[in-house]
Amino acid sequence: MKEVMLLGAGKIGAIITELLSSCGDYHVTVVDLNEQNLSRLPKRDNVQVKRIDVTDKEALLKAMRGQFAVLSAMPYQVTRNVAMAAAEAEVHYLDLTEDVETTNIVKDLAKNSKKAFIPQCGLAPGFITIAAYELAKKFDSLQNVHMRVGALPKYPSNALKYNLTWSTDGLINEYCNPCEAIVEGELTKVPALEELEEFSLDGVDYEAFNTSGGLGTLCETLNDKVCNLNYRTVRYPGHRDIMKMLLHDLRLKDRQDLLKEIMEEALPITFQDVVLVFVNVSGKKDGMLVQESYVNKVYSREINGKLWSAIQITTASGICTVLDLLAQGKLADKGFIKQEDILFDDFINNRFGQYYAEQIAK
Repeated sequence: MKEVMLLGAGKIGAIITELLSSCGDYHVTVVDLNEQNLSRLPKRDNVQVKRIDVTDKEALLKAMRGQFAVLSAMPYQVTRNVAMAAAEAEVHYLDLTEDVETTNIVKDLAKNSKKAFIPQCGLAPGFITIAAYELAKKFDSLQNVHMRVGALPKYPSNALKYNLTWSTDGLINEYCNPCEAIVEGELTKVPALEELEEFSLDGVDYEAFNTSGGLGTLCETLNDKVCNLNYRTVRYPGHRDIMKMLLHDLRLKDRQDLLKEIMEEALPITFQDVVLVFVNVSGKKDGMLVQESYVNKVYSREINGKLWSAIQITTASGICTVLDLLAQGKLADKGFIKQEDILFDDFINNRFGQYYAEQIAK
């Protein structure tokens, strides 16, 4: 049984603990300061909890030493603390961050490390990156790679047509920061909440717009290989305009703590949600211009007798799958590992990755 440490016992940390502890191959030590979060975790012999402040470097190092791997499900602002401690403790490191600056720190830490450093192991970046790169590899030359992901309530009931499904800090962060893209062959930055587009899928209308972080390291990997590469978040129509008004017209972009408080007081959490994953790739195959798409919808479901939201399932299954592949020797065991280094077939056939695969057949 491999010893792993999970930092963060919130909405995503809880299901990571459930998946890893119930499979029987991992002993999970969960670290959080919030006693209420820790109390909600599954009560199993292979689950241990500890209250540690992640800014307390010495306490963190002491807890990490001897672990096979450390997984961070912490807010992006403190993820770097976990990564730096993991480097010093010489343990494998995985996280869920979509924050570009944090990933750059992880990349630097990995340069001289004898352990694997694998950031962005969630949904977007994460699985969307693996799925997009799998399609891209089939082409002789690439024209466009378009990646679209949305975590949406099945039953929207407010003007935003949105419910909180994951980190509010992460949501605001991706709505505010510049977004990487490749436009006409040039690596560039584009503003968040712009380039609004509308599309329909299975009779449902959606909108999509720029948000930061979703491409992960794919801009670096496909630079000089693709004409246009972009990532956009999917919402129901009308959401973008309201968020743009709040962030820019009312200047809540400069008062993010206030915006977070408002959203968490006004928008309830829902476990009745759907995650939409939509990739379009076009380019040349055998001299012909061809387009291929990957479309998947993942819904909330019961696992081990408890209802989990679709965003919990997709995010947690991502990092659990990557950990499993690392433990099985299917990934490099040192240095910086990109999500696109992970083979799609290895991911989708994994016991945790199957939470995506099951949905494809529906």
